[in-house]
Amino acid sequence: MTMSTGLAVLTWPLHTDRLTLRPAAEDDADATWRFRRREDVSRWITRASATLDEHRTWFRDPDSLARTLVIEHSGTIIGDLMLKVEDAWAQAEIAERARSVQAELGWVLHPEQAGRGYATEAVRELLRLCFKDLGLRRVTATCFAANEASWRLMERIGMRREFYTVRDSLHRSGEWLDCVGYALLADEWSGSA
Repeated sequence: MTMSTGLAVLTWPLHTDRLTLRPAAEDDADATWRFRRREDVSRWITRASATLDEHRTWFRDPDSLARTLVIEHSGTIIGDLMLKVEDAWAQAEIAERARSVQAELGWVLHPEQAGRGYATEAVRELLRLCFKDLGLRRVTATCFAANEASWRLMERIGMRREFYTVRDSLHRSGEWLDCVGYALLADEWSGSA
């Protein structure tokens, strides 16, 4: 199952108590730029585009769009989610059984929306989508260890810390930073974490 195939079979949009999640569209680039360009956001994310045009080019790339969902509150985009379905490691003879069985997750929330539980609500729905709708067996997420808000969210939704690495990730500041990695298996997920 490819990412686009997997998400294409789902019914959109998804609704939580306060939020709407849907696949990103090309027209969402400007709305996501409003929060992704902020220093308090861009310091933590993998790609920090220098200009709106650069962001549009990256965001509208078919691979980027295929793994991006937007988070809306009252019709306004307040964040985005990454859902990258991938193969698990397997020995060669049984590699086919490990295809598209897990996902890497990521999230960005506009800082002006922080402290209201929106990120937790959105990522809980993302977990439900992964385990119930897509039938995945495992999800993972990583962040810089200094990004406390992100790893605390991982713990709040029931993910387990699997590793802490020391100065293994080069930050755009030029510093080597520590990272943390979390995971959750389908059979560990309670559905209401």
